Amino acid sequence: MAAASLPPPSRWPPPPLRLLPLVLLGCLAASAPLRAAEAAGVLRQVVAGGGDGDGGAFFEPFNVTYDHRAVILGGKRRMLVSAGLHYPRATPEMWPSLIAKCKEGGADVIETYIFWNGHEPAKGQYYFEGRFDIVKFAKLVAAEGLFLFLRIGPYACAEWNFGGFPVWLRDIPGIEFRTDNEPYKAEMQSFVTKIVNIMKEEKLYSWQGGPIILQQIENEYGNIQDRYGQAGKRYMLWAAQMALALDTGVPWVMCRQTDAPEQILDTCNAFYCDGFKPNSYNKPTIWTEDWDGWYADWGEPLPHRPAQDSAFAVARFYQRGGSLQNYYMYFGGTNFERTAGGPRQITSYDYDAPIDEYGILRQPKWGHLKDLHAAIKLCEPALIAVDGSPQYVKLGPMQEAHVYSSGKIHTNGSISENGQICSAFLANIDEHKYVSVWIFGKSYSLPPWSVSILPDCENVAFNTARVGTQTSVFTVESGSPSYSSRHKPRTLSLIGGPYLSSTWWTSKEPIGKWGEGSFAAQGILEHLNVTKDISDYLSYTMSVNISDEDVTYWNSKGVLPSLTIDQIRDVARVFVNGKLAEIVGLQNYGAFLEKDGAGFRGQVKLTGLSNGDIDFTNSLWTYQIGLKGEFSRIYSPENQGYAKWSSMQNDDTQTPFTWFKTMFDAPEGNDPVAIGLGSMGKGQAWVNGHLIGRYWSIVAPESGCPSSCNYAGTYGDSKCRSNCGMATQSWYHIPREWLQESGNLLVLLEETGGDPSQISLQVHYTKTICSKISETYYPPLSSWSRASNSRATLNTVAPELHLQCDEGHVISKIIFASYGTPSGGCQNFSVGNCHASTTLDLVTEACVGNNKCSISVTNDVFGDPCRKVVKDLAVEAECSPPLATEEPRDDM
Repeated sequence: MAAASLPPPSRWPPPPLRLLPLVLLGCLAASAPLRAAEAAGVLRQVVAGGGDGDGGAFFEPFNVTYDHRAVILGGKRRMLVSAGLHYPRATPEMWPSLIAKCKEGGADVIETYIFWNGHEPAKGQYYFEGRFDIVKFAKLVAAEGLFLFLRIGPYACAEWNFGGFPVWLRDIPGIEFRTDNEPYKAEMQSFVTKIVNIMKEEKLYSWQGGPIILQQIENEYGNIQDRYGQAGKRYMLWAAQMALALDTGVPWVMCRQTDAPEQILDTCNAFYCDGFKPNSYNKPTIWTEDWDGWYADWGEPLPHRPAQDSAFAVARFYQRGGSLQNYYMYFGGTNFERTAGGPRQITSYDYDAPIDEYGILRQPKWGHLKDLHAAIKLCEPALIAVDGSPQYVKLGPMQEAHVYSSGKIHTNGSISENGQICSAFLANIDEHKYVSVWIFGKSYSLPPWSVSILPDCENVAFNTARVGTQTSVFTVESGSPSYSSRHKPRTLSLIGGPYLSSTWWTSKEPIGKWGEGSFAAQGILEHLNVTKDISDYLSYTMSVNISDEDVTYWNSKGVLPSLTIDQIRDVARVFVNGKLAEIVGLQNYGAFLEKDGAGFRGQVKLTGLSNGDIDFTNSLWTYQIGLKGEFSRIYSPENQGYAKWSSMQNDDTQTPFTWFKTMFDAPEGNDPVAIGLGSMGKGQAWVNGHLIGRYWSIVAPESGCPSSCNYAGTYGDSKCRSNCGMATQSWYHIPREWLQESGNLLVLLEETGGDPSQISLQVHYTKTICSKISETYYPPLSSWSRASNSRATLNTVAPELHLQCDEGHVISKIIFASYGTPSGGCQNFSVGNCHASTTLDLVTEACVGNNKCSISVTNDVFGDPCRKVVKDLAVEAECSPPLATEEPRDDM
């Protein structure tokens, strides 16, 4: 139950009766790896381009089947890596680069949901343009030689508004979602059929030469099926048969559905799926959602999953018989407009993914997983050669090996002369101890909570706990706080950039009834039934008479009246006589979603009166849908004359429901753009008419964020969190394609009060890159190859340190370089007792002025500064746009 204290009564003698206008404004808070075509063998990409497409084939047509071991493409078993990338969470202009980065990272497949409410915003009215152009997206995937896993649903969850359901679905008489209900099944079948027919017409299925190899019907229904009783079971079976009857020619998946029918693949969604087995021996083991991060909620810290643990989970999956794994997410993106789910998902859907919200590689996670994928691809011939179970070897109390080979292997001695295809995975699931194990006639050291991959059953190509890729530091970190203190919420701590503008205009939003769309009704109406989700906002207005006796009673008792509301979904603002009393209350997950709704529930009472409480629940209320400025589209450049704008005054910053606007120029260059809204309160922001999303500077608790994060041990979303005591999100993505060189219009709707003069604009790119590699590290994965019999072979070379800036940027300066015994980590390196004096000059020569560089970590390059000591090469460098290249620092 929520309660709000009303403002104290006036000290002046009151009239006998006073009319107290009460407005309740309901707000929705959230409603070198092997490439796919190369590894496939019998599959061949026949069209290199055609992203916008003319309907021609992208591949030679191939069939998709499966057996108990793997998905079979064109007659060949495959070990597949899939990258989750939701097309509406990026702009079409971003898609080509994102897909290419997925491919470069080692993905074979792109996975995406289909978002019903984006494609059918009104019943029978379809939209497949802009960010919802799924056909264009699918063709771009195919043009990169990647496959597509299409999760049609049509229920998505995905922390998306209303779980992807269109709100109009609730208005169909007699409907009940996701159960044996004829009205719902008719609409679901109609939409799924629409999507499938479009894919067929565009020749996007594998047998047509397209990229689609898998589809999904429903989504995690097994989590809630029992809530519907036998009707749930009947619905699940109906959904499966409906999908199969569409004759798409590729397999269908049901995730988290342990009772899926024989013709449907049941799959796993979790942080770890190495222990999962499908419900039939005839089905391969598939991991549809590998949660490599987690979503963030307003008012909570930011979750992070270490790269080492994510790699450990994936390696264990393939080690124990997995065949297809999909990162949820590989790129998370942004919940533009009002698409964020509920009740409290933030606008950023960064998800701590390998590619960050802005499309920049998150290192070391992206690079570490890229190396993992390359190692797994080297093992693919051995993995698909085993028809039954691999050889299992117990190496210790918490250590084990799985050996995949084309024939029986004797693991007690070397197999170098054996000639068979052989790959092995060595696991140490002890989260505390390093352990040495003996196998193949050799000793192998395994760090805690790690897997070593031996593509040739002899040499280690990769260990999940040993990170050999660079660490990157962005100019604007995801979740970087704009507030310098939670106790001084109007103090902005800038990260380098100037304030956006010193000239602002304001326009006041009327509270309550303002005209168009208002009506009166008895009782409390449900929010979504009234708004149909065309706006976050719905005002409920009524008046009550307060007597002189009540005011005297309050003064004598020293108490104030309170407004009590049984339940609020999701956020409400209470205005009494024009004064704001704040109350903080569309869900996207759960059973009976169509009945969940939003707004006020239960009773609404005024308590603390001399003659008892007043129940407003069944009173006459006046309803107003949306805001006047919203419906006048005063955020659009062409509609600026529809509002009365005036120059901003100091008191405007503390006035609730105020519109602010300014003009600004775009930053130079092509880097992604972030706007810092940490000086604002809560509202929505538009740039040149595009709604970039909701903003809210609500602060996370002070506690719950460890000073360091140990990768070892079972991960949960509360394990490695950051940003405690700071606003959950302060920086918001403005896509470059929404900006023009100058004269950009920014419009803010501020609900609670904020200071726009302190808003800043930043470009987002990788500013600092660091790496530290030991001379005992593994040879680069590029030194591996396959013999004619598909056996993996290693050309032994020295380890390499690799550095790379973002595309279009160059290494402008070497901040630190030492070969010897350097200590510390990124941005905190220091020279040890052993140091090669030539390091800085050699690294500078190899790297400065280039986008990327690689350096062999060996005495042959640097000389030996200290014999019989294991040496490391540590480098910290600075990245800059090409014209900003600086001379290297010479004070080391």
